[in-house]
Amino acid sequence: MPELDRWDWGIPGTGPGTTPLGEVAGLRVLDLGSGLGRHAAHLAALGADVTAVDASPTQHQHALARYPHTPGLRLVCADAVDHLRDAAPYDLIYSVGSMPYLDPDRLLPALANGLKPGGRLVFSALHTNSNGTGPSADVAPRPEILRLPGTTEDHPVNMWVLTPRLWKDLLAQHGLTREAVTAINSPKPDNAVSYRLYAARRVYRVAPAPALRRRIPR
Repeated sequence: MPELDRWDWGIPGTGPGTTPLGEVAGLRVLDLGSGLGRHAAHLAALGADVTAVDASPTQHQHALARYPHTPGLRLVCADAVDHLRDAAPYDLIYSVGSMPYLDPDRLLPALANGLKPGGRLVFSALHTNSNGTGPSADVAPRPEILRLPGTTEDHPVNMWVLTPRLWKDLLAQHGLTREAVTAINSPKPDNAVSYRLYAARRVYRVAPAPALRRRIPR
């Protein structure tokens, strides 16, 4: 794939670019689910100290081959939660479409503790798939189809595709205040796919709250 000439959050050819991240120069930044590392390398070139974490050994090796000696960029192959448990807190954590692949009950506590007080979390998440199926009001995974860039092969995956209200409640449960949510829709009238871009901030630590309603298998 070519170098990143524009920053998209899930749908090619749409915004809002890096504006939601703010000024990144001098910040300690984590890219969650970094893939080939293109987004992380872009921020490193802007002066950020970026750690790019991906759990896939194959993606990690591709990223290492692509960016072997990039100033300000550190590539790590690890489970996101394990990495956050051991790493020093970050000023900014972002994820381009990767967060919905992880159980929020497992991920969000680690994210909250992995941010400095006042640190920010910015992530995009699927809202409506290409078939027009909207988000779920239950904190439970559902099957979706993933097509990797540059291929025609479909991969079945499980994703947490949640309503904005549910994301807001989950974030608040772990001491993260949602500051903004932006709709990102496909520019093609025959494609119903839609993402939401969330920006949140860690304000304080909170005591464990009662779990939100879950779907109970029958």
